[in-house]
Amino acid sequence: MSDSADPGDAGRGKPLHRLVRMTGRDPEEHGRTSTPLELLFDLTFVVAVGTAADHFAEMVAEGHPGQAVTAFVLAMFAISVAWISFSWFASAFGTDDWLYRLLTMVQMIGVVVFSLGLPAMFHSVDEGGHLELRVMVIGYVVMRIAMLLQWWRAARDSPAFHDVGMANIRWTAIVQLGWIAVAFTHLPLAAVFTAFVILGALELALPLLTQGTADGTPWHPHHVAERYGLFAIIVLGEGVVGTVASSGGLLGGADGMHWTGTVVIAGVGLTFGMWWVYFATPFGDVLVHRRSRGYLFGYGHIPLFIGIAGAGAGLHVAGLQLEHHSQLSDVAVVLSLAIPVGLYLLMVYLLHTLLLSAADRFHLLLISLTLVLLLTAVLLSAVGIAIAVCLLIVMLAPFVTVIGYETIGHRHQQQMLEALGTHTPGR
Repeated sequence: MSDSADPGDAGRGKPLHRLVRMTGRDPEEHGRTSTPLELLFDLTFVVAVGTAADHFAEMVAEGHPGQAVTAFVLAMFAISVAWISFSWFASAFGTDDWLYRLLTMVQMIGVVVFSLGLPAMFHSVDEGGHLELRVMVIGYVVMRIAMLLQWWRAARDSPAFHDVGMANIRWTAIVQLGWIAVAFTHLPLAAVFTAFVILGALELALPLLTQGTADGTPWHPHHVAERYGLFAIIVLGEGVVGTVASSGGLLGGADGMHWTGTVVIAGVGLTFGMWWVYFATPFGDVLVHRRSRGYLFGYGHIPLFIGIAGAGAGLHVAGLQLEHHSQLSDVAVVLSLAIPVGLYLLMVYLLHTLLLSAADRFHLLLISLTLVLLLTAVLLSAVGIAIAVCLLIVMLAPFVTVIGYETIGHRHQQQMLEALGTHTPGR
């Protein structure tokens, strides 16, 4: 195979023994799907999300919800930004040749190192006084070095994207140096959190600083939408993990079989309902006609991912409560699940509205009914109704959207899509 081989051959079963020029993938390439390498890369984030969710649940159960939320948001923000950085680059320039694969492996090593630093960060937030970020930042440095080399290849091989590539190298290096300074200097806690906010804002601004308002890199709308959908499924896996954590320790009790069945139904049902809600919107079709909203789609998913992972952690908290390993009140336990579920559903509606530039009054009804259900679960727990019953009520929250979409909402959505010039067969 020559050096001018088509990057589209990558990931389709054709071995690339030589380097392939990073000239940019065709943003309208037919049949573009996630590669096995991308799926393997995502598996490293299973560890990161799982670690963050476990420590979040344990801190909440110990009666430190404020510290738990702070640490969890910091962790999920960092996890999401790292995954987004790789995924958008891969959509635009992924050659899947041997060097690309090796650099991706380096990034995977960085994700694992980052994950190893999460427990220390959670512990430092719980203890107060300082924020332990050193191992996490070392992992990020490993990821970023590999990412900078990928951008250097793109800048060298593709004159059309040379300036974008070099700008990414400069700004990514600047931000990373900032993270190193924060992690390895003894700054007051207030200064650390201020620096975290500033550097976090710069991380979010990188696409704007490097690509401006132009079309930017040649990312593929359907490929990007598929990647986000797959990552959402990975994060939803925390709901299954939380269900197991909620029910596994109950089998030994007198009423264990009864409560285990209830918790399993609630946990799996909630996870399934959240999945159904997410995939009710054909994000790929929308992005084809809303490329200018790619930034909104990409980073708007961060609070959505936080909500999904938080719901899985909330199920774990419920399990700890049922096993009498929690210091929380029943109301606080139900809130630990209802709040992230509500956040997730609100973000789905918000993204739908902003991406399609169209509001739907029917959505207001569905959102209102959803919030009523979540509030009902909290109120019932306050008057002494069993937590497992309250979990079943929270489980119904996403199904308000599911039923609304499958009966009436899909017609409203179809009208919005047709206004964009899209078409979704079968609806």
